[in-house]
Amino acid sequence: MSRQASKNTGVELAVRRLLHAAGLRYRVEYPVPGMPRRRIDVAFPQVKVAVLIDGCFWHGCPQHATQPKSNAEWWRQKLDRNMARDAETTEHLTAAGWEVLRFWEHEAPEDVALRVAAAVEGRRTRQGRGRKR
Repeated sequence: MSRQASKNTGVELAVRRLLHAAGLRYRVEYPVPGMPRRRIDVAFPQVKVAVLIDGCFWHGCPQHATQPKSNAEWWRQKLDRNMARDAETTEHLTAAGWEVLRFWEHEAPEDVALRVAAAVEGRRTRQGRGRKR
């Protein structure tokens, strides 16, 4: 497990490159307010948009998740805890007024970046802070 990338994965880097190219500025590995040891992959704190890109295995993707056969019960408990923690984090951020966008690692970075940009622009418009050029 120690060799598994937990941040700056290829998908995250591709999405961040596209967001930056679109003129959006963001924070990386932003701490979840009020929840120690939890991070937002890509955050837009001023408009409260949190982007989380989840790995299919570690977060239980309905399409691609696999169940290890060796030590199966331990893995099932671990992966269930991961999914419960994801739900708790999403609930906490939503209650604090954040818009939480969760994506799977298999989603196309271009699609993810478009949806994130639309959400950020929508929040800016609702807050009366249109994009400055």
